[in-house]
Amino acid sequence: MSDEKGKPEESVPLQSQAHDRPETFHHSSVITHPSNRLFVISGASGAGKDTLLLELLKRHPELERCVTFTTRAPRVGEADGVDYHFTDEPTFRRMIEEEALLEWAEVYGRLYGNSKEWVLGRLAAGASVVMRIDIQGALTIKRKMSEAVLIYVAPPSLEELERRLRSRASESPEELAVRLNAARWEMEQIPHFDYVVVNDDLEDALGLIGCILRAESARIPSGKD
Repeated sequence: MSDEKGKPEESVPLQSQAHDRPETFHHSSVITHPSNRLFVISGASGAGKDTLLLELLKRHPELERCVTFTTRAPRVGEADGVDYHFTDEPTFRRMIEEEALLEWAEVYGRLYGNSKEWVLGRLAAGASVVMRIDIQGALTIKRKMSEAVLIYVAPPSLEELERRLRSRASESPEELAVRLNAARWEMEQIPHFDYVVVNDDLEDALGLIGCILRAESARIPSGKD
């Protein structure tokens, strides 16, 4: 594995590995309205992405959320088809073989992926789609769909990130140590994103994302991909 910076595909942490086929989807070919966009929200675990996304969807009903498939078990309060599509590994592996996923990654021993048919279909229908995925998945999406808008949600500091992870008490001490170690690598990937939003105050972060949405709705697609 190379230590050279600027090449995320060669810097994958041991606990997270993305997988994608060498194909490129022509995002401009599925844009039917100038404001039609694919927004990808990602960032370090514990940065507050889920809370931001839930509030964002309330305030921007024009966005359609892509629900991720995963093989991990539901956490307390999570609902199938709402928070994730929970599935077993054989079913997920079959989706991979059938090339039904736009991207997929193995993160901390669990599989995550998003439906290619659903995303491309909604974009073709004129919708703006938002997805919340891990860093590996976000970088894969950018390689395949260059006009996808990548938004990195960052914590105010690594110390605050550790506090948030400990307070949610959803990982074992071993899993927590792995996530904190991976967070340093995840923060190094910020230059590969289009925007960074520091989630120190929820209202401020939501306001900044709202500005990003408005700016992107006015941007003319390049038509180069």
